[in-house]
Amino acid sequence: MYQDLWRTYYPEFMENRDSGIASLMQSSNLVTVAAQQQLFYPGSQCENYLLVLTGMVKVQLLSEKGREVLLYHVQSGDSCVLTTSCLLSGDTYPAEGITETEVMAFSIPAYAFNRSVEQSSFFREFVFKNFAMRLSKIICRMESVTFSSIDQRISKALLASGSDTVVKTHHELAYELGTAREVVSRHLKTFESDGLISLKLGVIEINNRHALREIENSR
Repeated sequence: MYQDLWRTYYPEFMENRDSGIASLMQSSNLVTVAAQQQLFYPGSQCENYLLVLTGMVKVQLLSEKGREVLLYHVQSGDSCVLTTSCLLSGDTYPAEGITETEVMAFSIPAYAFNRSVEQSSFFREFVFKNFAMRLSKIICRMESVTFSSIDQRISKALLASGSDTVVKTHHELAYELGTAREVVSRHLKTFESDGLISLKLGVIEINNRHALREIENSR
C-alpha cells in the first residue's frame, strides 16, 4: 500500500526484505492534516507513530503564562522524538505539536509500531537512530538557550538566513530563540544604534555581517 510514496520518501523501507517491515507498511495509513492544527497537547496519549512525508510540524512547550518555547521542527523524512519517547515509555505528551503547513504523513498504529520494534532489527535501528539524532539536536538547542548570550543567539539567527534581508517579526525571532519579544526588541534596537542592522516593519536589514559574526563567536 502506498508503495510509490514509500519508495519516494522512505526508500530504505522498500529495499528491506524483513517481513516485519512489510507488515508495518501494510498497517500504515496515509493522513493529511491542514495547517495550524493541533496534533497533540500536554497530557494527551500517543496512539500513532508518524513519519512525515511533506510539510512541517512545530513542537513547543507552553508556560503557565502562555509563553511558547520552540523545541524543534519535524519535516519531510523525520519522525517526532517526543512521539517515539511516549510510545516507548507509555507516558503522555509533555508538549504541544502544531502543523505549520499542511502535513502529509504515514500514521502507524501503536500496536504495529511496538510489534515492529520487537520483531525487526532494521526498524529498531531506524527508530533509535532517529531518536538519538533528534535528541542530540534538542540538547544542542537547549545548551544554546542556556549558555549563549541573547546577543549571540540573535546574531546567529540573523546570519542563518543567508540573506541581508531577514523577513521576520520580533515575535517570530523571540519564539525561535525561546525568549520574550521585549528582550529581542531591546537588543535589536541596540544593534541598530550600533549600525549593525536596520529595522523595518517585519523586516531586519543586515548592514554589517562581519560584526554580527564576531558577536556570534564571542565567548
